Amino acid sequence: MIRNISVGIDIGTTTIRVVVGEFLKGEKNPKIIGVGESESKGVRHGYIIHREETTVSLKEALILAEKTSGIKIRRAFISISSVTLRSEISNGSVVISKADGEVTNLDIDKVLDDSEKNLSLLNKKVIHAFPLSYKLDGKEVTGRPEGMRGNKLEIKTIFVTCSSQHWDDLLEVVTNAGIEPINIIASPVAGSYLALSQKQKIVGSALIDIGSETVSLVVFENGTIISLQTFSIGSADITNDIALGLKIPLEKAEMLKLENPSTDYSKKKLNEIIEARLSDIFELVENYLKKIKRNELLPAGIVLIGGGAKTTGIEELAKSILKLPSQIGTTEMFSNTKTKLRDPSWFVVLGLLLYSRNSESYVEGSFSNMWKDAKNTTKAWLKQLMP
Repeated sequence: MIRNISVGIDIGTTTIRVVVGEFLKGEKNPKIIGVGESESKGVRHGYIIHREETTVSLKEALILAEKTSGIKIRRAFISISSVTLRSEISNGSVVISKADGEVTNLDIDKVLDDSEKNLSLLNKKVIHAFPLSYKLDGKEVTGRPEGMRGNKLEIKTIFVTCSSQHWDDLLEVVTNAGIEPINIIASPVAGSYLALSQKQKIVGSALIDIGSETVSLVVFENGTIISLQTFSIGSADITNDIALGLKIPLEKAEMLKLENPSTDYSKKKLNEIIEARLSDIFELVENYLKKIKRNELLPAGIVLIGGGAKTTGIEELAKSILKLPSQIGTTEMFSNTKTKLRDPSWFVVLGLLLYSRNSESYVEGSFSNMWKDAKNTTKAWLKQLMP
């Protein structure tokens, strides 16, 4: 019997996580059948600086995931992060190809291509493309333009990009570890599949992924991404500040960051150190939201994921600085069990599995080459997301 298996791999700055899920008939969420994690070596600020070290780390996590799942992992969905991850907006236009002026999928592809051609892609790689709006003969289109009639189709598209060098290095590490990528997804986009509901994405919300050395922000409105940005700061900065401020080892500082302090340390001083660095993070977010004119204007508020989301007092501080409803991401995927996978640091890799529901999945016993050009994969995906 063929099993519907999906594998997600998240190569973070400090930890590599691999999750194997099985989609059972009639079930909405996958059953987690295998998990592997290892210390991430050779990665800094989300990008790979020593490919050989990172490959060894990935192999260690894969071995654990294979052992717990009983499945030989050959293909997977991969997340990508780094300080180079961001979004850019571009416009495109085409003349309708059919003589009767009917808009077809071919016209959609052509206008998307034109908007990408108008984007500056020097040393950049397009990961995703999302149509924000269409115009037909200068008039705004509500819904999908296919089947409508006109002469000129215009599109406004948001592209999620990263450094082409990091993209190539990530591909090399994954393939050297013996894995064939099915698709590569931006980390905050993957995390949003688990942490945000469709309603939150429609009314307006933001997901903040606080990693060890990066913070990624992705903003949603009307069901689609409207902006994405990454900042070169993270929860490791909080740990470092605590270690310096209290003159203690990093390991102890990390523990104090996430738990109530013992009587050996001043709770007031600890809170001041934590709040100072978190304020830096949320002020960067606030300034960016002002830039895109969404500060204090996201009804569904802020959801926090990533290892840094567990920092003491983070929800209240986010609410105070951003003046928006704020909460740490939760999941109902494991409603009946206690597991470390509930931890927000696992949301990206679990989000990869949920993403795979609407994409080609890893089917045990069928290992044909299904890796496609990312641009073509994106096109197939975005057609499901058109407004």
